[in-house]
Amino acid sequence: MAEIVIMGAGLGGTIMAYEMKDHMRPEDRLTVVTKDPVYHFVPSNPWIPVGWRTRESIEIDLAPTFAKRGIEFKPVPVAKVDPEANSLELEDGSTVKYDYLIIATGPELAFDEIEGLGPDGFTSSVCHIDHAEKAALTFEEFCKKPGPIVTGAVQGASCYGPAYEFTFIVETELRRRKIRDQVPMTFVTSEPYIGHLGLDGVGDTKGLLESAMREKHIKWMTSSRVKKVESGKMTVEEIADDGSVKATHEMPFGMSMMLPAFRGIKPLRGIDGLVNPRGFVIVDKHQQNPKYKNVFSVGVCVAIPPMGPTPVPCGVPKTGFMIESMVTAAAKNIGEILRGREPIYRGSWNAICLADFGDTGVAFVAQPQIPPRNVNWSGSGKWVHAAKIGFEKYFIRKMRKGESEPFYESAALNMMGISKLKSVTTD
Repeated sequence: MAEIVIMGAGLGGTIMAYEMKDHMRPEDRLTVVTKDPVYHFVPSNPWIPVGWRTRESIEIDLAPTFAKRGIEFKPVPVAKVDPEANSLELEDGSTVKYDYLIIATGPELAFDEIEGLGPDGFTSSVCHIDHAEKAALTFEEFCKKPGPIVTGAVQGASCYGPAYEFTFIVETELRRRKIRDQVPMTFVTSEPYIGHLGLDGVGDTKGLLESAMREKHIKWMTSSRVKKVESGKMTVEEIADDGSVKATHEMPFGMSMMLPAFRGIKPLRGIDGLVNPRGFVIVDKHQQNPKYKNVFSVGVCVAIPPMGPTPVPCGVPKTGFMIESMVTAAAKNIGEILRGREPIYRGSWNAICLADFGDTGVAFVAQPQIPPRNVNWSGSGKWVHAAKIGFEKYFIRKMRKGESEPFYESAALNMMGISKLKSVTTD
């Protein structure tokens, strides 16, 4: 019997639990350790601040679903990871031993790297449901006394889609409340151009997003570095291609939502051979750590090099379908190892993204997510808004049922030529 432990129960950890249960042997035991017993569908967070969703509508109580699948559940934060001893020390003083560990914790939000940033400072966030609910209160107060809005993503950020979504969703809601004419909007980003997304663009995301911003009268600043945030004021530096400061702007705002940079969580940081200097988990093409062969990792906590030099640091996003492909590869590879075989599966790291803009949106397909690509497509229209709503309902439903990929989902993806796995390799 093998003790398999998954650390984290967000998007990656939850579907990892369901798929690992399908690929392990009957005698093996699976345990999920996480700090939060309730899963929230993070892609819906940009709707929370404007009142289009509530916490209850996007949350899943994991305990009964895991129990139904025969998965042991420990909703206790991890205090220390000890890969030499194959153990996790939990904050309640207990210890969890493992034969195989899958790290799926997601990131730590590095608000503290910029003075005044974040929900404990002067800007809002949609990275967590708690932040989004706090942003909802801020937005309601803002609407009583409208003024400038500054949104975007700071230096080192690696998740840009929600910043664009929040910007356009807020713009839509302001129009519905008939106060849009009182709200100058500016999008501030570390990206070298609008639509870069940390991916050097996908299809014509540059043209599509610039066009949408012009149509909605949203100004933008690229290659920008946020120096500090004060009450009602953000200091932003425009950075030239050579890294020098072209100009410094003091930007007033009545409300601001800026996505932070990410880093690995504290229990992982500083473990030589397991994580990089930023605390992200090092994995090979099989999602396996090169030093600790019984440790795998999936999701946002995985280390991926940036897309090349940019004037301001930009990280690479880990989109939902890309994470699902990591999960499938990791689950199958551990299944192989449990049966005395070598890991042979590689995630395709393909990406399918639906970015809702309130009443329209932008979608893209990148195969693989990191260029050069076999498929490099983007499109826009009202259908994206409808598709995002449909996907939200579908994904939450299958998480509540304890499923990762029903057969009809797999069949539909295969018909579109979209796969979670690369061709099997033995090299």
